[in-house]
Amino acid sequence: MVAAILIACTASVGLATPLGTVDPKGLIVLMRHAEAPGVGDPANFQLGDCATQRNLDANGREQARRAGDRLRTMNGPPAAVYSSQWCRCLETARLLGVGPVQELPLLNSFFDRREGQADQIASLRRFLAGLPADGAPVVLVTHQVVVTALTGVFPASGEAVLLRANGTGEPAIEGRIAVDGPT
Repeated sequence: MVAAILIACTASVGLATPLGTVDPKGLIVLMRHAEAPGVGDPANFQLGDCATQRNLDANGREQARRAGDRLRTMNGPPAAVYSSQWCRCLETARLLGVGPVQELPLLNSFFDRREGQADQIASLRRFLAGLPADGAPVVLVTHQVVVTALTGVFPASGEAVLLRANGTGEPAIEGRIAVDGPT
């Protein structure tokens, strides 16, 4: 499954490793949620109440489906899928259609609560350190602030950073894929 997404995204990823040699074992797909117009969340935001949140628009839903199309064509072990508890992340993860989605609060946004960023990222790094280097692929759907804090990459909506589990809280970056890139 993972090899096919890499093949489908060759032009947008720019991996130095020949795609035929990419091993899906230990691959982490760290994805920003698909397009959800606006910035941050409304003042009345409530976790679990999508009516109070910024949500995917039609373009975002289509973007998530296209990313899922790519993921579903990969040959390899099934991926575990984890998501932030924000509705736009959960909807993105479900629309990928690559497996059951598990909520993982460590992937939640800290956009409006920066005071919790350091502790949350430290906990997320411990989670990543626990992923086996020879394990099945893992898809993590989260927010721009989380991706950037972990990797230094500022992803576009629906973009993913490909990481390699290595037994540490700092998995190696292997490339990037943009859902709107060439197929």
